[in-house]
Order: sequence, then structure tokens, then C-alpha cells
Amino acid sequence: MRILVLGGTVFLSKATAAEAVRRGHEVVCAARGESGRVPDGAVLVPVDRDVDLGPLEGAHFDAVVDVAKMSVTWVRRALRAVTADHWTFVSSCSVYADHSVPGTTATLEPLEDDPAAPMSSERYGAIKVASEHAVLDAVGDRAFIVRAGLITGPGDPSDRFGYWPNRLSRGGRVAVPDAPDQPAQHVDARDLATWIVDAAERRTAGTYDAVGPANPLSLVLGEVAGAVAPPGTVLVRIPEPVLQRHGVEPWTGPKSLPLWLPPSHRAMMFRDAGPALAAGLRVRPTAETAVDALAHERALGPDRTRRAGLPPDVEDALLLEVG
Repeated sequence: MRILVLGGTVFLSKATAAEAVRRGHEVVCAARGESGRVPDGAVLVPVDRDVDLGPLEGAHFDAVVDVAKMSVTWVRRALRAVTADHWTFVSSCSVYADHSVPGTTATLEPLEDDPAAPMSSERYGAIKVASEHAVLDAVGDRAFIVRAGLITGPGDPSDRFGYWPNRLSRGGRVAVPDAPDQPAQHVDARDLATWIVDAAERRTAGTYDAVGPANPLSLVLGEVAGAVAPPGTVLVRIPEPVLQRHGVEPWTGPKSLPLWLPPSHRAMMFRDAGPALAAGLRVRPTAETAVDALAHERALGPDRTRRAGLPPDVEDALLLEVG
């Protein structure tokens, strides 16, 4: 197959290109080429999606994979520029309008791009909705819409999941959120990439929540600890009021506890994985993802500035307060 990956230099798009190359497909990656290299065996075609797809205009591919993060303009431009027998668009579970209760299916109202608008998770989700509509309008039943949840594994630029194997590997008393009933779920980028290439080969169509099974957050953190933490490591539950007094944010940010969610988003990691698993998604154990994510964290260096996680002095203050 001749496969076009719109991206191919970072995380999921790179993992998808690498998996397609591994299977012997002809892989073309369309990107600026500034964020990294494409996998060995893939061909980079430099493009600026703010302008056009350059030499790819008018080309036909057996399959296209688009991971456009937050631009319906990019999505529409690609749909006009090239044709394909199968089209994957990587969307997000952020498209859902209500994350407070499980099982909701209503999505946000679609929004157009607006570079002047402030960034928010709601705006991100609404632009993903508009992008999904654009894909479905253009290719119909040839579309494979992947609403990804938390994507994890080596190469993750968000620093969210990686914070936990990195911190737990150092042992001692580790501050964790006291949210035992909160669910958590994720999908390793390599498993999602495998499924995307499977779908291109099998012409799988439809819209799916691309997530692994949900488990209590305490169980997920326990599995990570079991894989990487030294003997004697103690997970210390920090009550939410204490976290709030110390200005600790949920989910992400330079002073945050990743994977912890506020009540308004408590069901965000409690989507039904059944349809995706039935359609061929296969997920590896969280422990395996944790070990590989830790290797990536160590390669980046322990003293770098993180996008998510607790600074040591904040964690020390939390542990001191709870005793």
C-alpha cells in the first residue's frame, strides 16, 4: 500500500509511519520536518500545512492518516489536496460535551479555527468536532475516526503519564491523589499506531473511542509502581483539599498531578473501550508502557523542565502536611 501520513516526525504519527514501514508499505510523510526525523524507510515531503500540501497536490494514496491537532483548516485543505481509498482522522475524546458522568455521547458544537481565541480544552474539542464533520462530509464511509483518549508511551510530549514512572522509580514517599474511585484509562501510542495501520489494510470504517479498559486510578498507579518502583516505595494519598490549598492542578501543568481529574471531568477516562477492542484494538499491559516510558524519561534527563507533574518542593510540602 501507498500510505500518506500527515505528520510522521513526532509521537503517534511517527509511530504510525514506523509501523507501516515495518509492514513493507510505501510511506510518505508530509511535514515541515522541524520537529524531528521521519522513521527510516519513510520518505519526507516537506510541506507547510498553513499554505498547501505542495508537491502532493492532486496525488492519490491507498490510505491517508491525519493527526492534525487543532486546525479544521488543515483538515479541509488536505481533503481537497489528495484522494485516498481510506482516510483515518485522529480525533479526541475531548469532543464530548459532558465529562462528568459516564456514557454520554453528545458532542460539542463545532468551531472554526480562530488563532486569536484563547486555548481551552473545550475549544480544542469543538475544533476536533468540526474536523470530524469535514472528514465525514468528504469521504463518507471511507472514514475511520479515532477519538483517542490519553495517549501514552515513549515519545509522549505531554509529560503526563511519564511523570509517574519517572517519579515512582525514585522511590521513597510518593504523593498521589486521594481519588480511589476515579477511573483512569489510556492507550499506548504504539498500540494505537498498530490499529490505525490495521484499519487502513482492512478498510475499517466508523467512529471509535480509542482507549484501553478503564480501571481505578489507584490500581493504574499501583501497576506502574509494581513495574518500576524500588522496594520500600510508599504511595501517600493526598486529600483533594490539601492539593487545592497548595495550588496543585489536576491533569497537566508545571504544578500538577497528572491523571488526577476534577469532578467535572471525572468520567473523561471512563469511556467504553468495548467497540474499539471488538474492532481490533489490542492494548499492552500498563506495566510495559511504564517501563518503556521510564526509559524515554531517563533519555531526556531528570532535571529538564516538565510540562506536567509536581516539582520536588511542592511534593515535599504536601507530604509534610499529611504526615
